[in-house]
Amino acid sequence: MAILVDEPLWPNHGTMWAHLVSDSSLDELHGFARAAGIPRRGFDHDHYDVPAERIAELVAMGAEQVAPKVLVKRLIASGLRVKERDRRPPLVE
Repeated sequence: MAILVDEPLWPNHGTMWAHLVSDSSLDELHGFARAAGIPRRGFDHDHYDVPAERIAELVAMGAEQVAPKVLVKRLIASGLRVKERDRRPPLVE
């Protein structure tokens, strides 16, 4: 059981963003995020988006920093991965 954070590769809102996930449960992920003061609005189906400047703090709190491919592999292995097609809102006709 681990909380993982990847490298900040995603630009938005004037900064770079990383992903924070759990490789065991969403309850573990939400608890860690709450303890770190990460707002719930940062949660996106199976991960939290976190700004680059928070990564050192998250690692100090116990998150394991991993490469993006490692994070995705472990998220898939956990069964918590939400596929891209399942993230899209339903089409309105």
